[in-house]
Amino acid sequence: MEKRTKEKERELMMEEIDLKAIINIFWNKKIQIILIIIFFLGIGIFYTKEFTTPMYASSTTLVLASSENMDTTINTTITATDITINSKLVATYRELVKSKDILRKVISNLGISIEEETLRRNVEVDSRKNTELIEITVQNENPSDAAKMANEIAKAFTEKVKEIYNINNVQIVDEAEMSTQPCNINPVKDVAMFGCMGVVVAFAYVIIATLLDTTIKTSEEIEKNFQIPVLASIPKIEKINNERKHKR
Repeated sequence: MEKRTKEKERELMMEEIDLKAIINIFWNKKIQIILIIIFFLGIGIFYTKEFTTPMYASSTTLVLASSENMDTTINTTITATDITINSKLVATYRELVKSKDILRKVISNLGISIEEETLRRNVEVDSRKNTELIEITVQNENPSDAAKMANEIAKAFTEKVKEIYNINNVQIVDEAEMSTQPCNINPVKDVAMFGCMGVVVAFAYVIIATLLDTTIKTSEEIEKNFQIPVLASIPKIEKINNERKHKR
C-alpha cells in the first residue's frame, strides 16, 4: 500500500511539473502570441473594409388569398380546397418570380442598368413554412434600388399570375422598404473570426517552435535528459553585470 501511495504521489508531482512546464512555455512566448493575434485582427479589419462590398436587402411579402373570377355568383370565401391549391402553387410561383419575362419587365419599368442574370442571382424567393406567405428579397449595392426592384417584382408577378391563371389570388401584404444596414457585413463577427484564427495559429506556432527547439536551457533539463548530476554552472555575463550595478 505504501509503495502504491508513493507512486501516485510521484505521478501527481510529475503532472504538476509538466503542467507548469507547459504554462511556462506559453508564458515565455506571450509576446509572439499577442503579436500574431493582433496581426490577424488587423487582417480581419482590413478585409472587412476593403474587400467586402456592402449589399443591402429589401423584402416584400405576398399572400395567396382566395381566387376571384368573373362569375360573381361563386362564393369567394377561403375554403380548405383553396388553401390546398394555393399551397401547391407556391412552388410554381417561386420559379415564376425569377422568370425572364418578369425580370425583363422590372428592368424596363425601372430603367435601371443591371443585367438580367445578375438580378436573378440577387433575387431570393422563400415560402414561410405552413403558411400561404411568399417573401421576395432583393439584394443590391444601392439600398434604394433594392427596395424599388423588390416592389416592382411583386407588382409584375401579381400581374403575371392574373395573365396566366386568370385569377387574382396574390395580394401584397408588406411593401419593401429601404434598408440602412448591409446584409453581408458583420464587422464584430468577421473580426472575431479572424481573432480566433490568430489564436489557433499562435498556439500552433508555440507548439511547433517548442518541438523544433532541441537546445538545453536549464541544468534541470540536463539531469532529466541525461540522468547525470550537474557539478557547476557558468552564470550569464549580463546577469553578473546587473548584480554589480545594483551593488554600486
